[in-house]
Amino acid sequence: MMEYTKYLVAGLIACIFSFSAVRAQERKSLVDSPARKLQLAEFAIANLYVDKVDEGKMVEEAIIKMLEQLDPHSVYSDAEEVKKMNEPLQGNFEGIGIQFNMAEDTLFVIQPVSGGPSEKVGILAGDRIVMVNDTTIAGVKMSTEDIMRRLKGPKGSEVNLKIVRRGVGELLPFTVKRDKIPVYSLDAFYMLKDKIGYIRINRFSATTHEEFKKALAELKKLGMKDLILDLQGNGGGYLNAAIDLANEFLEKQELIVYTEGRRNPRSEFFAKGTGGFRDGRLIVLVDEFSASASEIVTGAVQDWDRGVVVGRRTFGKGLVQRPIDLPDGSMIRLTVARYYTPAGRCIQKPYESIEKYNEDLIDRYNRGEMLSADSIHFPDSLKFKTHKLERTVYGGGGIMPDYFVPIDTTLYTKYHRQLRDKGALMKVHFQQIDAHRNEWLSKYKKFDDFRKKFEVSSDMLQQLVATGKEMGVEYNEEEYQKALPLLKLQMKALIARDLWDMNEYYHVINEANESIRKALELLEQPDFEGLLKKKQ
Repeated sequence: MMEYTKYLVAGLIACIFSFSAVRAQERKSLVDSPARKLQLAEFAIANLYVDKVDEGKMVEEAIIKMLEQLDPHSVYSDAEEVKKMNEPLQGNFEGIGIQFNMAEDTLFVIQPVSGGPSEKVGILAGDRIVMVNDTTIAGVKMSTEDIMRRLKGPKGSEVNLKIVRRGVGELLPFTVKRDKIPVYSLDAFYMLKDKIGYIRINRFSATTHEEFKKALAELKKLGMKDLILDLQGNGGGYLNAAIDLANEFLEKQELIVYTEGRRNPRSEFFAKGTGGFRDGRLIVLVDEFSASASEIVTGAVQDWDRGVVVGRRTFGKGLVQRPIDLPDGSMIRLTVARYYTPAGRCIQKPYESIEKYNEDLIDRYNRGEMLSADSIHFPDSLKFKTHKLERTVYGGGGIMPDYFVPIDTTLYTKYHRQLRDKGALMKVHFQQIDAHRNEWLSKYKKFDDFRKKFEVSSDMLQQLVATGKEMGVEYNEEEYQKALPLLKLQMKALIARDLWDMNEYYHVINEANESIRKALELLEQPDFEGLLKKKQ
């Protein structure tokens, strides 16, 4: 017994010494850690530096610099930036409910939001808001951000407006009670041709899936059998919204996307097989600005041979950010994993530095990638196989389409760009809509009549040229003639938007969309599976 006790005591002593050594090592490690070093540096500067410092600003700058060393999408946002960033994705904000543009230093109401607080009190399209409470906002060079800050406010609060209305001699007073205003992620949906529907999504927000389902149901009522899903320019948004949308097209237990990182084990997301468009022919439109959630949906559709992808290689943003809320309302969005398509392709394009990363699209254009598919080369190591037809698809960042559509440079000129960028096109459009709104609404009772019969007049075009000259745009006959079809189409589309809504805008402007033309051409071919198998 004595012998046993002796060994037990010896063992306990050894454990104590071992534990103490570990604790000592941990303390040493803690003292020597980078976090402790940073803490001491901040303490020293705050308490010993010769002048008083703004500790909050100093810490923010340190966080920003640290994140810059990681990747292009790990970022810090202050409290105000967090609020602005979340509004479009949450699907609503609190305000008066108008679509507006600044025209000649005046807030011009394009449309009041249907059912919103402004419409309820009688504010009309074409009205000019010149005063908000006791502050004049017209003719004082006030920034759009400052105007927005005055118009937004908590639900239930009131704001007093004074409005100039065409044909009315005096200022009109309105008191508007602010409310929740919906922010839609679906720009347009309509029938392109018999049995072919079109849906355009501009972002993936909390309301995207419901908006899509409603649009899908409406198009099915109109006889839609085939769908063109337009994700051109869609920079992404919520992961769940992308998963819900992909589920609309895929069968049960088909993998949509998976994520994996150093401290984050593989996490998989599967379709439920409950989607409303699992059988019809599907074409997805993408371009170099389609990113993140757009690439998740596109990659899933392509890897399961569910549809044809048309356009240009997508952006290549496949990093998973985890939001880390800080006590003052600010936020760090930290990359913790990467997105992978069902076939195992990493969506994220390579990044050496933020500078090179930001210049990637320019480099792609200079290499000719935007103009010819022949300029794009992939090594064998980036080859992957789709799940059903075993087609070859490529990794390396972004989603390469099945059918390439080059950027259309035939209509774009320096003269057109200057008319647009200096605001001449928008100014003439506002003047025209202001002068002829009631006339056009009376003449074109339905949008379809407008689409088929309305023509931009020579007087409107002459006014555009003259306005351009006033704004310092030198007239160029050759470039004007080259851009003329596009100028007329843009003017018509803007007028359609202001007479009706964004749906009608896209209905018009899409007449010049080469990717849509290609999609329609493909859908005219009876052998859809053959389209998928075809090698370019």
